[in-house]
Amino acid sequence: MRKVDFANGSILNNITWTALPMLAAQLISLLYSIVDRIYIGRIEGLGTKALGAIGLCFPIIILIGAFTNMFGLGGAPLFSIELGKNDRKKACDVLNTAFRLEIIAGALLILLCEPLAPLILSLFGASAKELTFSVPYIRIYLAGTIPAMIATGMNPYINASGYSTVGMKSVLVGAVSNILLDPVFIFTLGLGVNGAAVATVISQLLSMLFVLKFLFGAKNEFPISFRRPFSLPHTKEIVSLGLSSFVMQCTNSLVSVVCNRVLMTTGGALYVSVMTIVSSVRQILDTPIMAIAEGASPAISYNYGAGRPKRVLEAIRLMAVTAIAYTCLMWLLIERFPLALIRIFSDDDALQQLALRPLHLYFFAFVFQALQYSGQTVYKALNRKKQAIFFSLFRKVVMVVPLTFLLPYVFHMGTDGVFIAEPVSNVIGGISCFATMLVTIIPELKSGIKKGSDG
Repeated sequence: MRKVDFANGSILNNITWTALPMLAAQLISLLYSIVDRIYIGRIEGLGTKALGAIGLCFPIIILIGAFTNMFGLGGAPLFSIELGKNDRKKACDVLNTAFRLEIIAGALLILLCEPLAPLILSLFGASAKELTFSVPYIRIYLAGTIPAMIATGMNPYINASGYSTVGMKSVLVGAVSNILLDPVFIFTLGLGVNGAAVATVISQLLSMLFVLKFLFGAKNEFPISFRRPFSLPHTKEIVSLGLSSFVMQCTNSLVSVVCNRVLMTTGGALYVSVMTIVSSVRQILDTPIMAIAEGASPAISYNYGAGRPKRVLEAIRLMAVTAIAYTCLMWLLIERFPLALIRIFSDDDALQQLALRPLHLYFFAFVFQALQYSGQTVYKALNRKKQAIFFSLFRKVVMVVPLTFLLPYVFHMGTDGVFIAEPVSNVIGGISCFATMLVTIIPELKSGIKKGSDG
């Protein structure tokens, strides 16, 4: 298996050989939820309603992802920084602590969400009709919480170790299983929406087993061992840095709840189905940006820990330019071929036409998303917790949530206001985050180069 050497070689090659397998892994991972929606949207006579009902489950699914990323993306930069310092023992301790945190958090989420699922979904805006689909679906989905958190949460550490192809294969195992099992459980066995959840749980379990085989195997240079004591100091470090990822995901969950509730009152359940489609397209188009950002993160963290600011600057520059070019290209794709994206999730002609305007509105300022991701990645990779958390909260809580209420009700924009809130926050939040990074981090790194610290 190929290992990326972050200490040597060109930064372009380091990022490429990390980002490409991560992109493949994330695209494959995306299939877990996307494939479910593609099949659910085509259940005869129920597809459109079921799609909206499953959309109401998104906040819970996003919350699980928030905890997963807090320990995964929160600890991986610390892991990389310690590798850059050549402190392999501390790097291994961080990895072992994060592994246990994923298991503990997963168990607590199951215990909390399983009995309260009907109440939670009702608070999210689900009516009795939606609860018929959404409650059984989310309860089955929750059974796979721990496997999903281990499989996804430990991937950043595998990537930071240089084995990004292993991370890609672990996701491939689960995604291919999900693609094959979905039609069997949904249509052949006649389980419908519940069948999609069963297929997902089985697939997550298989993905976790692949990850565990590597983590406990001889090829892993940083083996998992329950003999190592649980480290509270490392827990504090991981949670502290991962809080920005956690906040970002939690605010995404909050935004999802707010959008669904406002849409239910201003447009009805059909517009929740539209938002499910728009959000699904967003997930698809966001994935390459995330891969670019996360592919650059280990190179930034490692070289920062090794005292090589010139290589850090080069990694930041490549990440930002690539992300901006990609978002511009995707915006043109949406403008020219919107129906092609919408039809992935529904064959209902009326729903397709209804989703056209919201899709255009929602992605109007998509390019500014690249600025947000680039700035956030730099802050997390350099262990700048306060800035990372602030800009996570600023764009979603300070901008999107109030606008989602103000634009439809105060400015009488109806459902359009819900979809316009996102691009407005992208412009203001993206520029603020990226500009602040440019005037605070870049001068510091250039100062390090002048002092000759780039070895």
